[in-house]
Amino acid sequence: MIRVLIAEDMHLIRGALVALLTLEEDMEVVAQLERGDQILDAALRTRPDVAVLDIDLPGLDGLGAAELLAQHLPDCRTLVLTGLSQPGYLLRALKVHVRGFIVKDAPADALADGVRKVASGARVIDPDLIAAALATGVSPLTPRETDVLREAGSGGTTEEIGARLALSPATVRNYLSNAIGKVGGRNRIDAIRIARDAGWL
Repeated sequence: MIRVLIAEDMHLIRGALVALLTLEEDMEVVAQLERGDQILDAALRTRPDVAVLDIDLPGLDGLGAAELLAQHLPDCRTLVLTGLSQPGYLLRALKVHVRGFIVKDAPADALADGVRKVASGARVIDPDLIAAALATGVSPLTPRETDVLREAGSGGTTEEIGARLALSPATVRNYLSNAIGKVGGRNRIDAIRIARDAGWL
């Protein structure tokens, strides 16, 4: 029996995922969560074989949670669900030992098949996503530029961003200017949109 943890913040989608996997005779859903910061504790408690994680989770994103699982529960393999519009996430996912990467509009049987393959130690990555990730490429942003642009996406003035990141307002403006230029944005908002769509934030 494959023990599965599911983390998805949208109730309807989470319910559908649970229902799909519960129909499989060789699978048992041992935990269903709506927040990324609940994943590690639940996984340590329930010991799943596979964690099926959405990328966009409140509290901690799916890739951050996958990294914690790889560190603290290496026997639990991670399969990530995402939209095809964010191919840059694939490169980040591979760095944190994600074993499977399936787009949300894949056929329903692809999920159960993916869980089985990931549980057996195989990798499962949607070929269209690989092609899109290769076309998008790696993020041109430095880690600090990424931090500043991510904070800018949460709102706030340069002074507030600087206070959160322990940077001067002038340094925040420099990082923002560099980030906008590197991603080809017209302004801060456009740069945030471009970076998010590419999966760089």
